[in-house]
Amino acid sequence: MAAAPVWSVDPRTGKQREQVAVEATAQEVDSTVRAAHAARPALVDRTVRAAFLRSAAEQLEAAKEQLVEAADAETALGPVRLTGELARTCYQLRAFADIVDEGDYLDVVINHPDDTATPPIPDLRRYKIPLGVVAVYSASNFPFAFSVPGGDTASALAAGCPVVVKAHPDHPGLSELVAAVLRRAAALHDIPEGVVGLVHGFEAGVELVKHPLVAAAGFTGSVRGGRALFDAAAARPVPIPFHGELGSLNPVVITEAAANERAEAIGTGLAGSMTMGVGQFCVKPGLVLAPAGAAGDRLLKSLTDAVSDTASGVLLDHRMRDNFVAGVAERAELPDVESPVTPGAGGEHTVSAGFLTVAAEKLAAEGAYDLLLEECFGPVTVVARYADDAEANAVLSRLPGNLTATVHLSAEEAAGEGRGAEILAELTPLAGRVLVNAWPTGVAVAAAQQHGGPYPATTSTSTSVGGTAIERWLRPVAYQNTPAALLPVELRDENELGLPRRFNGRLER
Repeated sequence: MAAAPVWSVDPRTGKQREQVAVEATAQEVDSTVRAAHAARPALVDRTVRAAFLRSAAEQLEAAKEQLVEAADAETALGPVRLTGELARTCYQLRAFADIVDEGDYLDVVINHPDDTATPPIPDLRRYKIPLGVVAVYSASNFPFAFSVPGGDTASALAAGCPVVVKAHPDHPGLSELVAAVLRRAAALHDIPEGVVGLVHGFEAGVELVKHPLVAAAGFTGSVRGGRALFDAAAARPVPIPFHGELGSLNPVVITEAAANERAEAIGTGLAGSMTMGVGQFCVKPGLVLAPAGAAGDRLLKSLTDAVSDTASGVLLDHRMRDNFVAGVAERAELPDVESPVTPGAGGEHTVSAGFLTVAAEKLAAEGAYDLLLEECFGPVTVVARYADDAEANAVLSRLPGNLTATVHLSAEEAAGEGRGAEILAELTPLAGRVLVNAWPTGVAVAAAQQHGGPYPATTSTSTSVGGTAIERWLRPVAYQNTPAALLPVELRDENELGLPRRFNGRLER
């Protein structure tokens, strides 16, 4: 039977544009993984790795016009948004190159023998080594930053791990173009092109996570798809680490004092955050706890005005559009759920933004309203009106893990008066990033970033954004009583590489 063709599809019309590849067979997945595995020695030298990452950024920038045009044709995200996302991706590649050069991520620790300790300490030297081939599952909503050249790929290559990327079906043509760019960058440093493998197709993705030479996997997508792959990774004869970003409601709490102080500004800010990118950000605020009463009414009036002025938009594909339309309709049909601005189909190929309101008490106990506590991908949010702090806390206590959790406080509360600290204590167990008087859309590439959270936000405690994302693809190893001539150069006393390290308990930089 012939392999199924892979088509580029225009989400603005739903029509196929061109065939760009065919779905990979099990044999092709095997050969791609083996080529990646064979490329590992070419990544051993940290200087070469860092140079490769910088060349990848340069090559992507050189191809910017072609790549942005291809991305827009397949995602409808627009040239402005995509140009910014490509710049972010190139910055991220260079940031990981700097991390590789610095070497702090190796966590070098050296202990000389100490017979006076209880028990005695032998000669021990510890650092981190790459896991091996990493399977990367691309996301639909960030065709650069969470796809072929994105954070999983960049951090894996920085760690010294070749990658095999399972292309997302929403941008297969772009995936082919970007993979070719990365391979050109690799060739500049005599790195085999197999260091960045690419496969298409659902079955290929399943085969990939099961392959015995795949040592770890990174995934960004739905709870259903991610959980299936996570379970497959755990069920292997040799289980592997699986960092999956699966889903997030990203709750927001607005205190009554904050609403009294700046209801209109909060309503406008919420509208901008929930509709950004047509509501297709993983950190979109999907549940908002707002006070009942006059201040809350002013907030909803501001939100209504701002959302009503938002133009309809195109989602990444028609399947997502159908799911969005059906999802908001099902939620709106619940008793006592109101829709001040009705979200749904904006046209044959578009959707309109909107929001739903409900009394918070409806969400405080298990029942039919649990649907409102599930993520709905697209430009919609649920505003739950709470009568008192107890109602708000009861809803928070029912939420699963999230990428973000936000609180809007008054100036007095932010200064330490009132419930500010108490609310932060309620939100911290729920999320990997807690925001005060800000909006969660926008994930900075920074050393202190944490883009991950309790399940189902992610399946691990790590982050997929920021420098520490490299830790997902490393494991520690200690050498005991090993002759200096046999030690990795990173673990020798002389420290000829000038690495940051802890030497006999003393931090050296």
